[in-house]
Amino acid sequence: MKKFVRAAILAIAAFAGAAQAADLPRRSYAPSYAPASVAPVFTWTGFYVGLNAGYGWNSLSGGANQLFGTPSGFSGGVTGGFNWQAAPNVVVGLEGDWDLTSINNKNNLPFFGFSGQTKVNNLATVRARAGYAVDRALLYVTGGLAMGSVTTSVTDLRFPFFGNESSFRAGFALGAGIEYAFSDHVSAKAEYMFTSLNAKDVFAYSPDWTRSGHNISQVRVGLNYHF
Repeated sequence: MKKFVRAAILAIAAFAGAAQAADLPRRSYAPSYAPASVAPVFTWTGFYVGLNAGYGWNSLSGGANQLFGTPSGFSGGVTGGFNWQAAPNVVVGLEGDWDLTSINNKNNLPFFGFSGQTKVNNLATVRARAGYAVDRALLYVTGGLAMGSVTTSVTDLRFPFFGNESSFRAGFALGAGIEYAFSDHVSAKAEYMFTSLNAKDVFAYSPDWTRSGHNISQVRVGLNYHF
């Protein structure tokens, strides 16, 4: 009898221990997740080079439009610069360009025996840029120094006088535009640029002595490659 009681007690104790173990929380492992891929954030910071082309028209100061008319024509050249994205939406930088142009006009006044022509041969600028970026779109303003080469010629049968003179002009340029980056390396832009070249005497001490400046408006497009 004692053996039976002892065996029963041991069986009950074993059953109770198993039940208690079943009630304990099981060890579980936190699920593992693969890290999500993060798309790279586009930045305007860096150097770039490109090409530009456009159309411009020239308003001459000092009444020279009466002699030479209103020159106009196409332009095209190279661009280079550097952008720095100083804040999430603020981009500043420095840009330069050099363009050949066909901005010219030949004016004939046969009744007075006068023929005159003026042409802007090339334009170059070195400008600061500041803009507001919305992801890959950049709205900007720009301004700085400008330089250009101008050729003026006259044929005046009244005296008679024949003249041809080329001169280097300095001045300033102001503009605004929008640029959009189609990829991390390629962007396109459209802009308006106003360039003012200082007035200078042409054919000094001659019958056709003229002093005039050049105020050139251009609408341009460009394509840039970003490094």
